[in-house]
Amino acid sequence: MTLIGFDDTDSREAGMCTTYLAARVAERIRAAGGTVERLVLVRLNPAIEHKTRGNAALCVHTDLDSAEAVAIARDAVEALAVTDDPRTNPGLVVANGEIPDSVVEFSRRALRERLDVDEAEALVEAAGYRHAGWKNARGVVGALAAVGAWAAFDDWTYEHIAYREAHRRGTPREFDHESVFEAADRGYPAVWDTVDRGEGTAVCVPHAPGPILYGIRGDDPETVRTVAAGIESEPVERTALFVTNQGTDAHLADGSMGEAWDGRAYRLDGTVESAPETRRGGHVFVELRDGETSLPCAAFEPTKRFRDRVRALRVGDRLTVCGEVSDGTLKLEKFAVRDLVETELVVPECPECGRSMESAGRDQGYRCRRCGTDAPGKVDRKLDRGLEPGWYEVPPCARRHVAKPLVRGGFDAPTHPER
Repeated sequence: MTLIGFDDTDSREAGMCTTYLAARVAERIRAAGGTVERLVLVRLNPAIEHKTRGNAALCVHTDLDSAEAVAIARDAVEALAVTDDPRTNPGLVVANGEIPDSVVEFSRRALRERLDVDEAEALVEAAGYRHAGWKNARGVVGALAAVGAWAAFDDWTYEHIAYREAHRRGTPREFDHESVFEAADRGYPAVWDTVDRGEGTAVCVPHAPGPILYGIRGDDPETVRTVAAGIESEPVERTALFVTNQGTDAHLADGSMGEAWDGRAYRLDGTVESAPETRRGGHVFVELRDGETSLPCAAFEPTKRFRDRVRALRVGDRLTVCGEVSDGTLKLEKFAVRDLVETELVVPECPECGRSMESAGRDQGYRCRRCGTDAPGKVDRKLDRGLEPGWYEVPPCARRHVAKPLVRGGFDAPTHPER
């Protein structure tokens, strides 16, 4: 098996898409008489500052000879990559045979760490892989991670991507909004993050410039194809099916607040230390504590109704939180309520007249000045909580590509999925 990995061929401003490059490479391989076993789309560490929106790297698995594979892939990169963009620095790695443990581990780390070109190139040389780089060749990092991804991970989902005709790119995408929602309803829950019903948006249709018309994500290939077939839209130039780590939480590492570093994503336990605070811009912050360490967590404005879940938290609630740490703050992707504060201490009411009692003096309890009744201190009052134990998540419109939707299951507590 020959594995062709590449990365960093697109542009934030000019568009293009590395998935489109992979689809074109696959077509050229088939035209040359080779077969393509799979196209792998691997989302890498979402905290990397060099990335375009999704930080995707691609790998084509084929039976084509590696020398011919290099020639085809190099020609495709030179023809399609947006190398005029100063931020675009493509990399290409072609491997065959068994993938060494060092490369597999590199792929795992690429989901959770910042890795550099020098390390990637040293591993490429040690493995004897054919490779190429353009400009500063930063894309070699993602290309090598894509080569090792199939051996590194075991939870895979699928995405069916439809691409626009070339002359339509850069213009508003034409699609029937209602047909997208109807197709999404038919495919749910095996197909997810197609639409956001709360916001009324078609999440599967991107807004950024580029060749993608829409992408349908789910747990099996036939269902994503079926949902795609139900969408009425402008003509489609070509389609491709990708095996991907999207929707898997592969970026999350179990950790502790005392060792939560910027630029990495974690699953952490803590207790709410301060009441949630809504700040300028609509961002909601809450402080969590674990032992001697506290960590601010944030639900930013784009997470929409998820912020109400965070606002419903109270001091003393025990949580598990998931998200990326940046500038010492965890950006919430989801959280699990482990234990809720069910009561609060309040001034007692008079059993005779129902009015709130008043303090009778320091350490003297409370007294109703009207009826003369008294009470030794504050009393517990049951809280009407807007939360239940279990997992809560950001809505589909705010979900990171690699974050696992609750509807996929496999969580350790009840779930409250967003649709």
